[in-house]
Amino acid sequence: MGLTHSSTGHGAVDGGLAIDRKQPGDRVIALAGNPNVGKSTLFNTLTGLHQHTGNWPGKTVASATGYVRAGERGYHLVDIPGTYSLFASSEEEEVARDFLLFGGADAAVVVCDACTLERNLNLVLQVTEIAPHTVLCLNLVEEAAKKRIRISTERLSAALGIPVIAVNARRKNSVLPLLALLETPPASPPVRVDYGEEIEEAVHRVEPYLSASLGASCPTRWLALRLLAPDASLAASTARHLACDPMEVPEIARAVEGARDMLAAKGLAGDALRDRIVERIMHLAHEVAAEAVTVPPPGTCNRDRAIDRILTGRVTAYPAMLILLAVVFWLTIVGANYPSAALSRLLFSLEPPLTNLFAHWHFPAWLTGLLVDGVFRTVAWVTSVMLPPMAIFFPLFTFLEDVGFLPRIAYNLDRPFCACHACGKQALTMCMGFGCNAAGVVGCRIIDSPRERLLAILTNAFVPCNGRFPTLITVLTVFFVGSAGGMFSSLTSALLLTAVIVLAVLMTLLATCLLSVTCLRGTPSGFTLELPPYRPPQLKQILVRSVLDRTLFVLGRAIAVAAPAGAVIWLLANVSPGGASLLAWGAGALDPLGHLLGMDGVLLLAFLLALPANEILLPIALMAYTAGTSLMDYGAGGELRALLLSAGWSRETALCLVFFCLFHWPCSTTILTIHKETKSVRWTLLACALPTLFGMLFCLVTHGLFALFGA
Repeated sequence: MGLTHSSTGHGAVDGGLAIDRKQPGDRVIALAGNPNVGKSTLFNTLTGLHQHTGNWPGKTVASATGYVRAGERGYHLVDIPGTYSLFASSEEEEVARDFLLFGGADAAVVVCDACTLERNLNLVLQVTEIAPHTVLCLNLVEEAAKKRIRISTERLSAALGIPVIAVNARRKNSVLPLLALLETPPASPPVRVDYGEEIEEAVHRVEPYLSASLGASCPTRWLALRLLAPDASLAASTARHLACDPMEVPEIARAVEGARDMLAAKGLAGDALRDRIVERIMHLAHEVAAEAVTVPPPGTCNRDRAIDRILTGRVTAYPAMLILLAVVFWLTIVGANYPSAALSRLLFSLEPPLTNLFAHWHFPAWLTGLLVDGVFRTVAWVTSVMLPPMAIFFPLFTFLEDVGFLPRIAYNLDRPFCACHACGKQALTMCMGFGCNAAGVVGCRIIDSPRERLLAILTNAFVPCNGRFPTLITVLTVFFVGSAGGMFSSLTSALLLTAVIVLAVLMTLLATCLLSVTCLRGTPSGFTLELPPYRPPQLKQILVRSVLDRTLFVLGRAIAVAAPAGAVIWLLANVSPGGASLLAWGAGALDPLGHLLGMDGVLLLAFLLALPANEILLPIALMAYTAGTSLMDYGAGGELRALLLSAGWSRETALCLVFFCLFHWPCSTTILTIHKETKSVRWTLLACALPTLFGMLFCLVTHGLFALFGA
């Protein structure tokens, strides 16, 4: 069977949950599954690297659709959000439930982790109630075999009444037979959960009225069951997607109220009814697993548990996290030095040809200076400084994510964040902020509680993004490590940077705690976090995701704001009313505040002008110190130290710069993202003011201590 793939082309979910089919014979397939079971890996394998992504209508939950052809048939695959249950308690679970109910899918594929099949079957049994044509896709069978877990797909299929296939989601030839199963209609209905005599009688009372009103537009048995236990989100969804709200039909409302009264008389109302429904689903899942799954005897050696004793142990977890963080920074610093220098030489070597070209076109001198010394030099500087470290940091970060380490970080940091009345998921969004604060703010969508999501958004800028690393590394190396070079210098820089990051994390926790006991009071919500098994990394996927989805995306956004910033900086440096440039005037006006914070007016002005891109902070300062007319290169470490010392710097200045670089307002891209996510000027201003106040406080204390002890 041949296989081709492409993106959906036009919006899969633009006007609603329904998918636009390319051809009349195309089929829509919903991919469902618990988080971390390989669902998205299967989706990527089938559809390639060119899917359509966006948000579900009315939700901030990301959607992904892809198109694949197998023979004469086309399939629109919809990667619905990972969920443990269709009893929706979050936006992701609501989206998954609503698409299965109202999205018009012809079939559903539920991807399960063979290592934890019984827990996964809970979702399988719920999906089969909504989508009778369901295929169970058993992934990670090799991992299960290593753990001496044996699964009989024949027994599993017979027990569930649906097709079952074992695949390796990373291999295309392994997943192709799945598409053939989707062509075979089910020979008989799937196994049905028996909810007990009382609940089944209540469903029997309601279902005929639903069938009469709704026909085949919705699985009436499932809807009758859910109407018995009131669910506000389901009521809103049915009213939105069906021709009418079922509870507004008098006959249905009377039948539901009568069935509820009957169940209440038997002690099955509210949570008790919901618990009974879940209990019966889990009981059947246990019976099916017992029939088809053979597990090793207790006490069998488990590699993952042995590793987790170190990475999540009470004593070893935090040291292990710090060591891995230091290693990532060391590899980034060492690996980025030479490529960054080479790229800088290459890009800056283009300046003379560009200048000659503009002269040949008879451009005026001021316009040539604006375009070459202003725009091009700024873009070249941002590119040469950002690209090499991002091209190393993001793949390393994605590698840790791929092998299963990042969920361990969230697990380890769940307790301190909960102690701050926040959600443990904030640990994941905080980690995303190390790459890009704007991406971290968008990532806060994974937090269900609006209060906790806002806490994570307001404090995300406390961790330094990739754009602040060049300044931090340079200043730490030049003033606190030395210019000896070699492995010792880079290792010391990595350790100092790790210490700075630890400080940023601690201040994130402190700021979160302060907000949660003042303007954002509330009780922390719980969340389910399943630690995935450790898996071999997918190197191809890591490179594609980290380079295309992260590195180039962030770089492109930085260049888009750096280009106009370069023009503004050039104008400030070259427009000289009264004999001094606007840059010098601005620095002089800010000098009093700069000295109070242990720095000077040049540095404060550089922070303001670096709002579009943090990477250009130090070059702007050097340009102002030397009265230059364009951005300057750092030069060698010794030369840079001598230049800064001649400008009045000391270790106090360097330390205050590190603190203020760590804690100050986010870049313009992040500010716009915060406003877009919060839709509030007030919260956006607070997100800018909060880290800035922390940075000013650190600088004031540092300046005071140096003055007190005469350092």
